[in-house]
Amino acid sequence: MTDIVFRVPVLFEYAATFIWAVSGAVVAIQKRFDITGVFVIALLSSSGGGLVRDAVFLQRTPSFLVSPVYLPIVVAATLLMTLFTVTLTNVIRAETVKKLVDVIDALGTPAFAVVGMQLAADHGIPIFGVLFVGVANGVAGGLLRDVVVRDVPALVRPGQFVSLMLLFACALFMVLTQRLGVDPPRAAWITVGTYFVLRVLAVRFNWQSRPILSDTDGAVSVPPDTHA
Repeated sequence: MTDIVFRVPVLFEYAATFIWAVSGAVVAIQKRFDITGVFVIALLSSSGGGLVRDAVFLQRTPSFLVSPVYLPIVVAATLLMTLFTVTLTNVIRAETVKKLVDVIDALGTPAFAVVGMQLAADHGIPIFGVLFVGVANGVAGGLLRDVVVRDVPALVRPGQFVSLMLLFACALFMVLTQRLGVDPPRAAWITVGTYFVLRVLAVRFNWQSRPILSDTDGAVSVPPDTHA
């Protein structure tokens, strides 16, 4: 694969970046960060996946530094939430914002994961590495955000199988393109649609993973330190 033949529509890409930046800014404001902290968390939420993909795995200049659009979008989201948080929370219900973020996430996460996989394949990375880059592209932003604000990352907490569903969607894209000969743009939209349906079903029926050790099982006993 020498050309990236599937691209996220540019307006959707900008909208997704803005929404993810807003969601990160909201988290930072709730943590009582100043405006610098709000910008950093907004940037990590919106561009963290691409940053990890480009700087760590593909060793190229991150996309948000190449394009003149992404940083202004993050700055706009930061200023909007910093200046109008109180007004917006009085006008727009938190449930509405959450649903909007969930919809953007359910569409944007697999779309950008597909782009990440194509870039990884273009760099000659083996198939399992391509899958890993695709999943990392989708979840790294939230992971970096949670680590910086000192929350247990949502990726490792019991939840609605987001990472497993994304892994399934990435594997589906690889099967469609590598085994069944489906052209990448069609395979990409099948992948996005499949992930979106799975996310909707998970929310609708509250499909969630469970902790290995539940509260009723009691705490794991730790032997006393005999070297104290």
